[in-house]
Amino acid sequence: MNEYDVLVIGAGNAALCAALSARESGASVLVLERAPEAERGGNSTFTAGAMRVVYNGVEDVQKIVPDLTEDELANTDFGSYTEDRFFDDMGNVTEYRTDPDLAELLVRRSQPTMLWMREKGVRFQPIYGRQAFKVGGKFKFWGGLTFEAWGGGPGLVEALTKACERDGIEILYEARAVSLLADDDGVHGARVRHRGRTRDIRAKSVILAAGGFQANAEWRTRYLGPGWDLAKVRGTRFNTGDGIRMALDIGAMPYGNWSGCHAVGWERNAPEFGDLAVGDGFQKHSYPFGIMVNAHGQRFVDEGADFRNYTYAKYGREILKQPSQFAWQVFDAKVTNLLRDEYRIREVTKVQADTLEELAEKLDGVDPQGFLETVRTYNAAVQADIPFNPNVKDGRCTNGIKPVKSNWANTLDKPPFVAFQITCGITFTFGGLRINSDAQVIDTESVPIPGLYAAGELVGGLFYFNYPGGTGLMAGAVFGHIAGASAATAVRQQVSA
Repeated sequence: MNEYDVLVIGAGNAALCAALSARESGASVLVLERAPEAERGGNSTFTAGAMRVVYNGVEDVQKIVPDLTEDELANTDFGSYTEDRFFDDMGNVTEYRTDPDLAELLVRRSQPTMLWMREKGVRFQPIYGRQAFKVGGKFKFWGGLTFEAWGGGPGLVEALTKACERDGIEILYEARAVSLLADDDGVHGARVRHRGRTRDIRAKSVILAAGGFQANAEWRTRYLGPGWDLAKVRGTRFNTGDGIRMALDIGAMPYGNWSGCHAVGWERNAPEFGDLAVGDGFQKHSYPFGIMVNAHGQRFVDEGADFRNYTYAKYGREILKQPSQFAWQVFDAKVTNLLRDEYRIREVTKVQADTLEELAEKLDGVDPQGFLETVRTYNAAVQADIPFNPNVKDGRCTNGIKPVKSNWANTLDKPPFVAFQITCGITFTFGGLRINSDAQVIDTESVPIPGLYAAGELVGGLFYFNYPGGTGLMAGAVFGHIAGASAATAVRQQVSA
């Protein structure tokens, strides 16, 4: 078949939600996945599956995770994450540049979209291992991020793919869209290279959901700036900006923070692109409980500025700015029990010592004396009279040093000491295409392009400078759902015209 109602380009979370939404509205749907089936799912497969969603209390929690046991409910303080808090977080981390219309859709449709995904067969669970600490015998969630897909990113993609199969949605693998079929009346399909052969696939509507340009070293350097060609790519090697390029070629408006991206602390010796055998395990996100030092042995960020959910996506950029693009995260025995599971995988660059002097000699690439002086002045600056509490911004800070550490400041004085070497890992880029509230792609004249919709990482305008953890998958699902419904509606209108 060479003609469909809706053609979806991409096969990750946003794309598959779009496909399911369009099919639900009665459209015939084809999904194009550039990757082979073994690497399907784009960046979604490489995530831990966390999704930021509004919930007002335990009743909403039970809607999202209905199979929680009585013991789990009794031993967990889920708190709440209201619409107001979500709006505040989107405003604060983006310095109030987030597109208000897109942000409102994201926030207000987050819970209905997750419940719709549940209906499609996606299961969710509380993130006990990474987002809750046990205090007084009870788990307490922090940072506004409470739920993840069962089985993480791979589980999410598998569940959505199975839902597509049940709904009769065809997925073509090793099928790279190279250009859009467009004329003065809009978009009518795409030119596709499928397993070495090129053909045109016609469609009444096209949904672009092929990710950002983070796997394109040339584009990273062009738009993010010098040095970004040296960053590791956390996820798929296939997100090279194809969807964005194809839309720009026919007059779409570029939008958002093109010089910005989501980038984190990442294992120094990780491969160039993501490794599905390790998944998200290369990330190193427990830095709020220790210090980070560069090649001079100096601290360069406020490790405790906020919960890691609100700082990790921008600190990768700070690591990339350091000499030789690396840093070491250093912890002592008082906090090693708080380190996330990713610190315990086999594929880590780790050193350990019983004295700081011995540790200093083991920190590859670091000036030992500079490191020891940093630790000495840091330890002296810790306000130890303020109680330490990992569940809240505890105000346990440093005094008289720069950069300050605003929360969770503990002296480094209890052996054994451990350190982990990291570099910058880029997750996705923030610049992309402009869409309206129906997920239609807007052209440079500020007019919707007939037949063209977009969702996921290639949508610009949501994130600037930084990112609240778990918002990417949620945004992909929300706007994927909107794009699919809008595309199917447009098809019905064409048929009835």
